[in-house]
Amino acid sequence: QVQLVESGGGLVQPGGSLTLSCVASGSIFGLNTVGWYRQAPGTQRELVASITTGGRTNYGDFVKGRFTISRDNVKRTLYLRMNSLKPEDTAIYFCNMEDVFRNRPYWGQGTQVTVSS
Repeated sequence: QVQLVESGGGLVQPGGSLTLSCVASGSIFGLNTVGWYRQAPGTQRELVASITTGGRTNYGDFVKGRFTISRDNVKRTLYLRMNSLKPEDTAIYFCNMEDVFRNRPYWGQGTQVTVSS
Protein backbone atom coordinates (compact mmCIF):
# COMPACT_ATOMS: atom_id res chain seq x y z
CA GLN A 1 0.00 0.00 0.00
CA VAL A 2 1.31 3.41 -0.98
CA GLN A 3 1.41 6.18 1.58
CA LEU A 4 2.16 9.83 0.86
CA VAL A 5 3.27 12.02 3.74
CA GLU A 6 3.47 15.78 3.30
CA SER A 7 5.44 18.24 5.39
CA GLY A 8 6.62 21.83 5.25
CA GLY A 9 3.40 23.75 5.63
CA GLY A 10 2.95 26.57 8.10
CA LEU A 11 2.28 30.25 8.59
CA VAL A 12 4.12 32.70 6.37
CA GLN A 13 3.78 36.40 5.68
CA PRO A 14 2.68 37.68 2.27
CA GLY A 15 5.64 37.71 -0.08
CA GLY A 16 7.33 34.92 1.82
CA SER A 17 8.38 31.44 0.73
CA LEU A 18 7.78 27.85 1.73
CA THR A 19 8.94 24.48 0.46
CA LEU A 20 6.59 21.54 0.74
CA SER A 21 7.81 17.95 0.66
CA CYS A 22 5.98 14.69 0.08
CA VAL A 23 7.62 11.34 0.78
CA ALA A 24 6.14 8.22 -0.77
CA SER A 25 6.35 4.68 0.54
CA GLY A 26 6.56 1.72 -1.77
CA SER A 27 8.39 1.30 -5.04
CA ILE A 28 6.16 2.92 -7.66
CA PHE A 29 6.93 6.60 -7.08
CA GLY A 30 9.32 6.80 -10.01
CA LEU A 31 6.82 5.18 -12.35
CA ASN A 32 4.00 7.68 -12.04
CA THR A 33 3.04 11.29 -12.47
CA VAL A 34 2.88 13.09 -9.14
CA GLY A 35 1.57 16.47 -8.19
CA TRP A 36 0.25 18.97 -5.70
CA TYR A 37 -3.34 20.04 -5.28
CA ARG A 38 -4.86 22.49 -2.86
CA GLN A 39 -8.23 23.13 -1.31
CA ALA A 40 -9.39 26.23 0.52
CA PRO A 41 -12.54 26.22 2.69
CA GLY A 42 -15.67 26.20 0.59
CA THR A 43 -13.84 25.57 -2.68
CA GLN A 44 -13.07 22.57 -4.85
CA ARG A 45 -9.69 20.92 -4.84
CA GLU A 46 -7.56 22.36 -7.64
CA LEU A 47 -4.32 21.43 -9.35
CA VAL A 48 -1.30 23.43 -8.26
CA ALA A 49 1.37 21.60 -10.23
CA SER A 50 2.23 18.17 -11.56
CA ILE A 51 5.35 16.50 -12.91
CA THR A 52 5.61 13.41 -15.10
CA THR A 53 8.16 10.62 -14.91
CA GLY A 54 10.05 12.39 -17.67
CA GLY A 55 10.10 15.69 -15.81
CA ARG A 56 7.47 17.52 -17.79
CA THR A 57 5.65 19.99 -15.58
CA ASN A 58 2.21 21.53 -15.59
CA TYR A 59 1.05 24.42 -13.40
CA GLY A 60 -2.24 25.98 -12.47
CA ASP A 61 -2.82 29.35 -14.11
CA PHE A 62 -2.69 31.12 -10.76
CA VAL A 63 0.91 30.02 -10.16
CA LYS A 64 2.32 32.46 -12.74
CA GLY A 65 5.97 31.56 -12.24
CA ARG A 66 5.88 31.72 -8.44
CA PHE A 67 6.03 27.98 -7.70
CA THR A 68 8.41 25.23 -8.82
CA ILE A 69 7.65 21.53 -8.65
CA SER A 70 10.42 18.94 -8.62
CA ARG A 71 10.95 15.30 -7.80
CA ASP A 72 13.72 13.05 -6.55
CA ASN A 73 12.94 9.48 -7.56
CA VAL A 74 15.81 8.03 -5.51
CA LYS A 75 14.47 9.62 -2.34
CA ARG A 76 10.86 9.03 -3.48
CA THR A 77 10.17 12.65 -2.66
CA LEU A 78 8.15 15.37 -4.34
CA TYR A 79 8.79 19.05 -3.67
CA LEU A 80 6.97 22.31 -4.18
CA ARG A 81 8.92 25.50 -3.79
CA MET A 82 6.52 28.42 -3.33
CA ASN A 83 7.72 32.01 -3.62
CA SER A 84 5.89 35.35 -3.48
CA LEU A 85 3.07 33.81 -1.50
CA LYS A 86 -0.25 35.63 -1.35
CA PRO A 87 -3.11 35.41 1.15
CA GLU A 88 -5.18 33.69 -1.53
CA ASP A 89 -2.65 30.83 -1.53
CA THR A 90 -3.95 29.86 1.91
CA ALA A 91 -5.23 26.29 1.67
CA ILE A 92 -4.55 22.69 2.56
CA TYR A 93 -2.00 21.33 0.09
CA PHE A 94 -2.27 17.68 -0.88
CA CYS A 95 0.26 15.40 -2.51
CA ASN A 96 -1.10 13.18 -5.28
CA MET A 97 0.18 10.18 -7.24
CA GLU A 98 -1.65 8.79 -10.26
CA ASP A 99 -0.99 5.05 -10.33
CA VAL A 100 -1.30 4.16 -14.00
CA PHE A 101 -0.96 0.42 -13.33
CA ARG A 102 -3.81 0.19 -10.85
CA ASN A 103 -5.69 3.07 -12.44
CA ARG A 104 -6.20 4.87 -9.15
CA PRO A 105 -4.99 7.97 -7.34
CA TYR A 106 -3.24 8.13 -4.01
CA TRP A 107 -3.52 11.15 -1.72
CA GLY A 108 -1.61 12.40 1.26
CA GLN A 109 -3.31 13.72 4.37
CA GLY A 110 -2.53 17.33 3.47
CA THR A 111 -0.48 20.11 4.98
CA GLN A 112 -1.87 23.52 5.90
CA VAL A 113 -0.38 26.63 4.33
CA THR A 114 -1.51 29.95 5.76
CA VAL A 115 -0.38 33.24 4.26
CA SER A 116 -1.16 36.11 6.58
CA SER A 117 0.41 39.14 8.14
